[in-house]
Amino acid sequence: MTIGCGSSSRTSSCLFVLLTRGRRTHRNGIFGDGFQFWIHSESRKPHLKGMEKARWLLALVLGAALISTDVASGSSNSEHDLVFRIAFGSCSNQSAPQPIWDAINKFDPQVFIWLGDNIYGDNRLPFRIFGKERTIGPWKNVRMFVPSSPQEMLSRYNKAKANPDYSRLRANAKVIGTWDDHDYGLNDAGKEFTEKVANQKLLLDFLDEPQDSPRREQAGVYVSYTFGSLGKQVKIILLDTRYHRDPLSSDGTILGASQWTWLEKELMGPASAITIIGSSIQVISNISATTGPLLHSESWGRFPKERDRLFRLIANSKRDGVLFISGDVHFGEITRYDCAAGYPLYDITSSGLTQTVEKAVPSPLHFIVRFLAWYTPSTMRVKSSSCRHRSCTYGQPNFGTIEIDWDATPVTLKIEVRDTNGLPVTGVNISLLDLQAQSSTMKAREHQSHCTLEVSLPWIVRYRLAILFYCLVSLVVLALVGLICVPILVFRMCLRKCKTD
Repeated sequence: MTIGCGSSSRTSSCLFVLLTRGRRTHRNGIFGDGFQFWIHSESRKPHLKGMEKARWLLALVLGAALISTDVASGSSNSEHDLVFRIAFGSCSNQSAPQPIWDAINKFDPQVFIWLGDNIYGDNRLPFRIFGKERTIGPWKNVRMFVPSSPQEMLSRYNKAKANPDYSRLRANAKVIGTWDDHDYGLNDAGKEFTEKVANQKLLLDFLDEPQDSPRREQAGVYVSYTFGSLGKQVKIILLDTRYHRDPLSSDGTILGASQWTWLEKELMGPASAITIIGSSIQVISNISATTGPLLHSESWGRFPKERDRLFRLIANSKRDGVLFISGDVHFGEITRYDCAAGYPLYDITSSGLTQTVEKAVPSPLHFIVRFLAWYTPSTMRVKSSSCRHRSCTYGQPNFGTIEIDWDATPVTLKIEVRDTNGLPVTGVNISLLDLQAQSSTMKAREHQSHCTLEVSLPWIVRYRLAILFYCLVSLVVLALVGLICVPILVFRMCLRKCKTD
């Protein structure tokens, strides 16, 4: 663009400022990181005098001001182009087949978000109930997973990055992300993990984070991005739920003091039409409350003080249009909580791209997994007749999508979990007006259908999965006892008869 131009009958000079991105524009309209600029002065006469010099200097100052303003507002975490298609996913084993990338590429997202377990960097030990090292069962004495070496981690990242279909996605979309436990380096690990600093570098290299990014200097991989122009901005906040997390049973912190301070500034900052908060673990659902003591998974619900603090922060920020996306649990679902921010808070869980609960069992047993998903109580899950399965969960490979219709009045969001063919398995359409704090008591009452926490359920409902399990175990034990006792009784009767004869 031409910033300034001075001319007279004797001389003419123009200052041209060319401002462009450091990388080419992708076909979806999202730019790469970094700016470059060139200032070119063109003079038709060799001498600049008086007014011409003044005009030239003024143009130089204005050009520098414009450039500095543009660079400040368009830093590595700010993009000006309108975003209306976002995809996200988690739990991708680099050694497993990954046909799902084809469906993601066909969706043609402008932004793709990794939500953790982007690779499986740790090593799982064999199942052992007996022996010196027992990995499962009531006598378990060693961890099921052990860390791998930095060289192994790097090799696995390189393998994941070299996938041709994933490479095609990287060429056409802005790829951002955070981590979870398996790419952090160890299953269920938190702040105690000693290799987190080295592994942070590996993750940021995998995400093509610039070498001079402040993200490489901070403790943790949390980050935010803002896309779009004023009035149509999408803010994406990615949390780090690993680097500062206290032990699971502590009810301590997930984010740590420094990340909480940063998050408060992000949420209290300039408004955006939509704010997406990415968490590697589920925020709304607390499945451990209803599957325990049989099964436990990580979630914000296992740190109730931290989750309450997060909800209070969102409410106090008066920020509209907030929703969560998450991964980790190896199935997809959509949940919501209506009693935290004055409007429903949705959590769209997509897990995983390769690792899922149904793939962990033989195909003939999939019906059992689906029955248990339906039978396990859930107070937060969004259910509708359009779900693929009755439980409105999906235990096969999946990815999440968000489509924003900026031209609709009011603006609408189409949120879905999709299968490997790109077909929706569960979804919900949301008006942006429904993600605004309600001033009317009547309207607020309409948005309170998902307010009962899982831990508040009556015990006979909350633990019905465990009750069913123990009843079945009891029946099996009784059957085994019967199978043993009946032959013994028959043998004794025969023996008595023989003696009588």
